[in-house]
Amino acid sequence: MKERFSQESMQAASGARAGRSLFKGDKVIWAIFFILCAISVIEVYSAASNLTYKTGEFWKPVVRHAQFLLGGAILVWAAHSIPCRWYKFYPVVAIPVSVMMLLYLLLRGAVTNGAARWINVLGIPLQPSEIAKGGVIVSVSLILSAMQTPQGADRHAFRYILWVAIPVCLLIFPENFSTAAFLFLVVIAMMFIGRIPLLQMGKLLGVLSLLMASAFAVVKYTPDSVLDSVSALHRLSTWKARLNKWTDASARQLGEKDFLSDKSIQETHASIAIATSSVVGKFPGNSVERDFLPQAFSDFIYAIIIEEMGLVGGVVVVMLYVILLFRASKIANRCERNFPAFLVLGLSLLLVTQAVINMAVAVGLFPVTGQPLPFISRGGSSTLINCMYIGMILSVSRFAKRRGAQGEVGGAEEAAFTSSEGMS
Repeated sequence: MKERFSQESMQAASGARAGRSLFKGDKVIWAIFFILCAISVIEVYSAASNLTYKTGEFWKPVVRHAQFLLGGAILVWAAHSIPCRWYKFYPVVAIPVSVMMLLYLLLRGAVTNGAARWINVLGIPLQPSEIAKGGVIVSVSLILSAMQTPQGADRHAFRYILWVAIPVCLLIFPENFSTAAFLFLVVIAMMFIGRIPLLQMGKLLGVLSLLMASAFAVVKYTPDSVLDSVSALHRLSTWKARLNKWTDASARQLGEKDFLSDKSIQETHASIAIATSSVVGKFPGNSVERDFLPQAFSDFIYAIIIEEMGLVGGVVVVMLYVILLFRASKIANRCERNFPAFLVLGLSLLLVTQAVINMAVAVGLFPVTGQPLPFISRGGSSTLINCMYIGMILSVSRFAKRRGAQGEVGGAEEAAFTSSEGMS
């Protein structure tokens, strides 16, 4: 009996060790990722009623989404198993490939939902802008880490960062203004964190303010017929309509015309979903507005979350992203080297900024942008690439050496990995 008990204890202990070895890195980020995926499956299953009606297949939308999440989880595990120093080579592939894809979209891309943003790769709609975002963030991390001095970043770093970020953002801009804008916003935040000289930052912000004010005036007061004639920027009239609706308080009031207009159907039913909720909501599966909101499973899924899970569910989702950002900041603060610290901060800012924009749109605090909610909205390539970014963050938490007395412990896995490479 004692021998059998001892064997069972050893098997249980080895199973526990196997579980710990499978999910290495920061356990809080792993938990946040799995909780967001669980919320995603529940809410996409509930919100995809329109897709179910169109396809005639009850389980197909949620099963396909679950497949992408499963693939994303595998990608997270694979990415977190790679030492973070290897991600220095990511821009070497990501930037040229994404630039070529973006050029192809501008010249010959097929328009879907009013914009040319997707390329089909093996039957999966791929957004080149998703690849480009990671390439820019890793490039900025490399530049900031390589050009740090005791007084801050070298003044030439500012120019090198703009050489990388501006061309990519300009290629994304014509078909996806919101992505280009928030990507550049994240780059600016990284430059502040990376101690770029304040004089250079002030000049940049001044130029951007003038450009934004000029663009606002041109778009707002130029007739639609003139805007439509600019073929290179065919979405100008769409941007103008969204801008006018957001800035004009009277235009945002709900009325009978809003229920009859396709242009207002998203904002209208998202507002109704939120207004008809309560503290605890209607509970999953009981949404009413999912049947009327065309993008209930994607751009406006946060409104459905609030309708079904109430204010409590909405706050929980917000807190998950906030904890992700704070946890990434803690990981960055422990890093002994600059590159992993900038990488984890840049990727976390990228994910959390996109989440904030999506949630702000759903509750009416921001004009419609078309940004999905990371890890929750139904998606294909965006879900997989965001999962890769989480894996890269976990890789930093796993392999990056830690400062001070914890340096030996923090770099133990990296040292073990390097020694195993030498043995092989």
